[in-house]
Amino acid sequence: MDETRISRGTKIDNLVHIGHNVHIGQNVIIAAQTGLSGSATVEENVIIGGQVGIADHVRIEAGAILGAQSGIPTKKVIRGKGVVFWGTPARPIREYLKELAFLSRSAKSRSAKSQLAKKEE
Repeated sequence: MDETRISRGTKIDNLVHIGHNVHIGQNVIIAAQTGLSGSATVEENVIIGGQVGIADHVRIEAGAILGAQSGIPTKKVIRGKGVVFWGTPARPIREYLKELAFLSRSAKSRSAKSQLAKKEE
């Protein structure tokens, strides 16, 4: 096993678990209740929100921002300096919000159709 390395300027909140062989770059911020599994790499200037789960062999590239409760599956690479990622699996927040809006509209449409069918009975 290689060493776990946490670079200068990194801030780690309480209840954060950092696994074996993890490399964390300079000036990273990790909020509470986050877990980094073995052999993950977090490059410099990354912000990780609370309750984020990062699986093994993940690479978070420089400047990415992971929103609260995001989930990063095994061997995924997150890239996009200044881009906010959210959800499980984590994806750019614009994409995630579009999916939520679609699901909301779809549920409302189904509900309206169901109510109309009941009235016709």
